[in-house]
Amino acid sequence: MLIKSHVVITIFFCFLLFQNSSDFVLFLFISIIATILPDLDTPQSKIGKKFKLFNFFMKHRGIIHSFTFLLIISLIILLFWNKILFPFILGYSLHLVTDALTLHGIRLFYPLKLKIPGFIKTGGIFELILFIVFSLMDLFLLINKLYSVL
Repeated sequence: MLIKSHVVITIFFCFLLFQNSSDFVLFLFISIIATILPDLDTPQSKIGKKFKLFNFFMKHRGIIHSFTFLLIISLIILLFWNKILFPFILGYSLHLVTDALTLHGIRLFYPLKLKIPGFIKTGGIFELILFIVFSLMDLFLLINKLYSVL
């Protein structure tokens, strides 16, 4: 999926899960960063262009696009800053799940060969529809949150 789709889907779930948290802005920020991180391994992504060293050492949808890597990173976060663990896991796992829905799929537990190919073409019409629907839901939830604050 395209990064914009990952972000609007993550924002939607952040509103659902963290809307009443006093740390909502922090959790939203962490979740969005986490949903962008897996694309460090592709030179076509905005983040991949900024961190070209990762592209040299890793192939796209390799270890970084697996729950194996998420588990390793989560354990490190748990040791140093466990407050952000759940938002990080949320954003990262949403990226993995949505990429698993694409035709290319992901290898769930790298280096195991188990791969789940999906049915959505990256950048295709169905992804565009998902992007529009989640963007509208995000807008609704944002307006609802602002209304409740006033």
